[in-house]
Amino acid sequence: MKDIALDLGLSVVTVSKALRDHPDIGESTRRRVLERASELGYQPNLTARSLVTGQTWTVGLIVPDLLHPFFAGIAKAISSDIRPHGYGLLISSSDEDAEVERQQIRHLLARQVDTIVLASTQATADGLRDIGGRTPLILLDRRFADTDAHFVGNDDEAVGGLATRHLIAQGCRRIAHLRGPAVSTAAGRLAGYRHALAKHGLSATPDHVVDLGPSGDHRGEEAGYAAARRLLAMSPRPDGLFCYNDPSALGAMRAVLEMGLSIPGDIAIIGCGNLSYADFLRIPLSSVDQGAEAIGRRVADLAVSRNLTGPRHIDFIPPRLVARASTLRFTEE
Repeated sequence: MKDIALDLGLSVVTVSKALRDHPDIGESTRRRVLERASELGYQPNLTARSLVTGQTWTVGLIVPDLLHPFFAGIAKAISSDIRPHGYGLLISSSDEDAEVERQQIRHLLARQVDTIVLASTQATADGLRDIGGRTPLILLDRRFADTDAHFVGNDDEAVGGLATRHLIAQGCRRIAHLRGPAVSTAAGRLAGYRHALAKHGLSATPDHVVDLGPSGDHRGEEAGYAAARRLLAMSPRPDGLFCYNDPSALGAMRAVLEMGLSIPGDIAIIGCGNLSYADFLRIPLSSVDQGAEAIGRRVADLAVSRNLTGPRHIDFIPPRLVARASTLRFTEE
């Protein structure tokens, strides 16, 4: 900074402010400083800066599965929106393992990230006690009733109701559900499924709800395949299937087709998450779009605002039905 200040006839304070995009510095001065910094290959020492500002300019994100398209879409949106503000994103996966998640939380705390964004795999908020008041926390997709943490995601009961009502509108009367792991998303979607059936005078028999186990998001295709085979062995078998997410729906579709049954003629299938390639599947998959990009952008807004110490933010992103060939026996009115 001293070299740049000497070259341009400016004070070191002015150069420092220009490099930090301080509003006190005019556009022409800022441009001159940045051009000279680029010529010299200048890189700010973020560790030194953090000692002064108390910020590391990093956001930490923990998700259950880095390969899951829904979480990948959210991560991409967060990264894109925080980058212009000078922030970087650290991403890790819990692999749907509560102990691994707690380890990752401790690693992010040790790195002193400015905000932790967490799609938790834990059944209760007890495992979040390590965070305490040390770092602002934003819960993503999955939430806890007994915590004051900020939340961005869907009303999952609305998600379950939307998917189930669509199957009912397509003439399905024996509707089964592949339930996800013991987290709020799975509980909400199951409740929405049951309420929609009851409202239309249909029964939700215990046999029609099959648990995917702990791998609802991690290795969901395998879990969906195994769960669907159990349902297809019933007599009479279901004629509609609401899957916890799109990966489990893909596994279920494979099981149905292997048995020589038709989709949606014998069984209509809907997932959740709206995979980007759903239109290009052998049978395009109906799904509930959770608004991954909108969720990521809202998380980014909260993280860079640094306004996370006040009242809790609860942001529900409205879900949207995307009907495709896997359910469309006829067009809904």
